[in-house]
Amino acid sequence: MKAVILVGGLGTRLQPLTFSIPKPLLPVGDKPLLQIVIEYLRADGVDEIVLATGHHAELIRAFCEDGRKFGVEIDYVDEREPLGTAGPLSLVRGRFSASERFIVMNGDVLAKPEFRQMVQFAERHGYELTVGYTRHVYESPFGVLSLEDDRVVRIVEKPRSEYPISAGIYVVSPSVLDLVPDATFFTMPELITALISSGRPVGAYHIDQFWIGLETIAAFDEALEQLQTFSNDLEGR
Repeated sequence: MKAVILVGGLGTRLQPLTFSIPKPLLPVGDKPLLQIVIEYLRADGVDEIVLATGHHAELIRAFCEDGRKFGVEIDYVDEREPLGTAGPLSLVRGRFSASERFIVMNGDVLAKPEFRQMVQFAERHGYELTVGYTRHVYESPFGVLSLEDDRVVRIVEKPRSEYPISAGIYVVSPSVLDLVPDATFFTMPELITALISSGRPVGAYHIDQFWIGLETIAAFDEALEQLQTFSNDLEGR
């Protein structure tokens, strides 16, 4: 299997840490985040990876090199300007056969390996693009009122709502790359909308095991607590 990892972001929400170190190379325990992502992909059968670099590309190249030290083959494409979450896919045209679905994932998410299952799901249902999703619960810190004019008819203390959210992990068929413009900032929501608008169904795969998006320092702390679980998973595969 093959994968594209998006590692070109500026990591603005983690500044000043990311002024000198790209977000994918920030440590989670004793390993950089990107190394853990690569090890999880390898553990589930991915042997070829393309890194879409941008910010501090030279540091990522120096760390990952050709991938042999991680047991995979790594190649690179470079964003001259930020291209968003789907725009970098314009740089990988021609790298995959027409029938070869590949994984695309943000370089700042960690998930238990379900990549092979996700690809098989996409192939079984014939989806050109499949979105890995998880569920997120929003809890209001307030009591929420239902009003009729100036009369309270109901109050719910700190209500909770659950939503399916994109996990930043996708299975993509090369056939969708014709919708990705060249050298243009373009996002996954825009690509998904374009597919749906053209009558091409988009699949949804539920990632029901551990998943975390590392957007904040607190998220890195939470991921650190899961490192032992990660290690046990990898040793058992």
